[in-house]
Amino acid sequence: MGAAFSGAAVAAAVAGGVYRALRTRPRGRWQRTNYAGRTVDLYAGPAVALGAAAGTAVLPLPARTRCAAVLAVLAAGGCGAYDDLAGADDPRRGFRAHLGALRDGAVTSGAVKLFGIGAAGLVAGALLKERPVDRILAGAVIAGTAHLVNLTDVRPAAAAATVFALGAPGLPAGALTAAPMGAVAALVADDLGQRTMIGDTGAHALGAAVGVAVVAGRGRAGLVAHAAGLVAATVYGDRVSRFARLLSER
Repeated sequence: MGAAFSGAAVAAAVAGGVYRALRTRPRGRWQRTNYAGRTVDLYAGPAVALGAAAGTAVLPLPARTRCAAVLAVLAAGGCGAYDDLAGADDPRRGFRAHLGALRDGAVTSGAVKLFGIGAAGLVAGALLKERPVDRILAGAVIAGTAHLVNLTDVRPAAAAATVFALGAPGLPAGALTAAPMGAVAALVADDLGQRTMIGDTGAHALGAAVGVAVVAGRGRAGLVAHAAGLVAATVYGDRVSRFARLLSER
């Protein structure tokens, strides 16, 4: 658990430091109006992404595992940031809408995010697993977990709670989940206080980090089970998201 504590501590320190530094800058396009009509910044997103990457980088892991985790976190966070900035005014939401636009010849920021995170997941999966089938399953789990965490980001700290729920069971077996948990823990109070939100940048980065942890600790049977669950969540993602929003408005 010593390694887990170190990774979480570094992740929290980096996330908090980056967030405080960013808050001294003009918000520009890094702001949103949240569900309560309050204007909040999106600086928590890049802060937790960089924090999770830094916390993972200091863990005593095999080089390929550490490289896979850092690559997945930064790539997913980068794709999420592109969607946060370029897709702010796009009313289309959900995979179906973005894939439908792609069929019509329009490349949306959501489509870029979908395929970019998918490609990053496959590269990370290739670093973590040896057999082709396992690499594909690993890529699906990493990308799917990134999208799942983003799907739950409907109210303050909802995505953070998802990261804690998915990551906590993995702590006894290894330290990989400590970094995303430490990063998001550093900013959860600001998220709950509606001063900031993690947005697509943070949600996808944190989800990718948890996904790598799942892949690193599972064999083929476990990967198949996780992938099946994530595919189901993706297929019904629009319904789940709308249902969560309705519940939170009651």
